[in-house]
Amino acid sequence: MNALLEKLFECVEAGKVNQATPYPPQMKGQPGADEYTQEALNEGVSPVDILNLALIPAMEKVGQKFSEHKIFVPQMLISAKAMNVAMQHLKPYFQTGEVKRKGTFIIGTVFGDLHDIGKNLAAMMIEGAGWEVIDLGIDVKTEVFTDALRKHSGAVVGISALLTTTMNNMLPVVKAIKEISPTTQVIVGGAPLSFEFAQSIGADSYAKDPQEGVKWLNTLAV
Repeated sequence: MNALLEKLFECVEAGKVNQATPYPPQMKGQPGADEYTQEALNEGVSPVDILNLALIPAMEKVGQKFSEHKIFVPQMLISAKAMNVAMQHLKPYFQTGEVKRKGTFIIGTVFGDLHDIGKNLAAMMIEGAGWEVIDLGIDVKTEVFTDALRKHSGAVVGISALLTTTMNNMLPVVKAIKEISPTTQVIVGGAPLSFEFAQSIGADSYAKDPQEGVKWLNTLAV
């Protein structure tokens, strides 16, 4: 692998956003994901290689470590932030079509629920896996999900809930999505959920953590 890509991989895995950030302490004063991405582009490394050889593998490694309880939410969020900074350099290439997305993913926290950490983490991990993410935010009404799906035909939909009191609000959302587009794939996630619950409301999949969601989405990628 190109030396710059190796350094970029290390920065994303460690959560080194840019040279100005003091975290992690052992990398203080060193360039971060921001600088290494720009340098790689300046030196002619293709955006496709930056995405496929550095950013996606780094976030896969982060997700694996999270699943194995070797890191926790704060470390995962800072790695996702480093990845997001790097992705800002690549967005012009997505817009021109030089770099292809795996697909489009619509995500939101179901209406009545104001929690966003899990949703944000999933959105950043999924973007880091090469998907275009449409983040609808929190307390998302059914019609907002369906309107987004009409605008982004062929997208996969993710619905999040953190509370037992709001998880049942997923049922009308899934029902409405399937009514307007029966083939649309829907995945649900959140602390109180289970695979059995996902099946009971008509969802296609359940993810107990972002990494599981990424793995499932990648089975759908075109």
